[in-house]
Amino acid sequence: MDNKFQKIRNDFPILKQKVNDEPLAYLDNAATSQKPQAVIDEIVRYYQNDNANTHRSVHTLGERATEEYEEARGKVQKFINAPESREIIFTKGTTDSLNLLAATYGETNINAGDEIVVSYMEHHSNLIPWQQLALRKHATLKYIELTADGQLDMDDASRKITDKTKIVAIAHVSNVLGVTNDIKKLAAITHQHNAVIIVDGAQAVPHQPVDVQALDVDFYAFSGHKMLGPMGIGVLYGKSKLLNAMPPYQYGGEMINFVEKYQSTWTDIPWKFEAGTQNVIGAIGLGKAIDYLTEIGMQNIADYEHELVSYALPKMLGIPGITVYGPHDSTVHNGVISFNLTNLHPHDLATALDMDGVAVRAGHHCAQPLMKYLGVVATARASFYFYNNRADVDQLLQAIQETKEFFKV
Repeated sequence: MDNKFQKIRNDFPILKQKVNDEPLAYLDNAATSQKPQAVIDEIVRYYQNDNANTHRSVHTLGERATEEYEEARGKVQKFINAPESREIIFTKGTTDSLNLLAATYGETNINAGDEIVVSYMEHHSNLIPWQQLALRKHATLKYIELTADGQLDMDDASRKITDKTKIVAIAHVSNVLGVTNDIKKLAAITHQHNAVIIVDGAQAVPHQPVDVQALDVDFYAFSGHKMLGPMGIGVLYGKSKLLNAMPPYQYGGEMINFVEKYQSTWTDIPWKFEAGTQNVIGAIGLGKAIDYLTEIGMQNIADYEHELVSYALPKMLGIPGITVYGPHDSTVHNGVISFNLTNLHPHDLATALDMDGVAVRAGHHCAQPLMKYLGVVATARASFYFYNNRADVDQLLQAIQETKEFFKV
């Protein structure tokens, strides 16, 4: 393992523990990432020194809290190369961001007979809001097919996106299949038909460089807790011309301009969409996580994870009785590996792996239409991050072999 990344691993105190008397091999990073000491320390520092409500008080603590909160917004803007900081809205997470869009942009722009295009690989967060919007508005929900190896069928995307399409909602990176979608090409197709593209970036932003201007996306959503930040903080990026035209998502303090007895007016973006007391420490913690990731370099992280997958995937494919979903070519398979063992339920598999200190996910991964598409009820899933190493992979492989022997599968 590269010495730099071995030193980075030491920044994560939770990884130093043992689980069931075995070293912890944490391979559930698609669900949530662990936190470096720098982020933990930043949260403690804020509560010990600067805790106050933002945008309200003229006293010193209030001004410091507001400055740090807005500084975090600027860090997010720079991290994803958004044109303006006011195009960055803080939310509770990816799910909240996508529901915000369905309740605002969707409600005001979708009518009966319109079409919304998604794919079979969508997380429920980027499916159910559009499904329910289509039902309410009597619109049509269309699904882009997948290729035989689980990649997005771009030819089918070109067929499904038509002049009737108003919204294309797509994952940048699948949380099940280990594939990265060509968002730039999808955006070009979408815009040819005067539709908007909404991207679920929850599995992309933590693992690779993301430039929303280069991708030419209209909206982009992601979560802080999957990229070293605290839980309960997320981001919605949107083009300012679209955000300005959208109604507020919630009403209350700090999102108003003037309130009269019988009518009110709204303040500017992004605050129009940030009603009430926000998750200030979540934003500040996310800002610190961005500092940490930036210092390492997102391309360095992407390259390192690719090396790890190139090591892990062929070895997993070589285990008799294992089925790996998604591409079997490590050059196009990212750090999410979903798999099953013949005649063993994935929940039993995950429980057995946990006895050997290996933490993986088991279930439908909030992607039930995809599970049905694949012809399975559930899968186990190992997902990697830059603090994992080959020893974690070897521990996973050994645990799978021991599980096979124990269950005689």
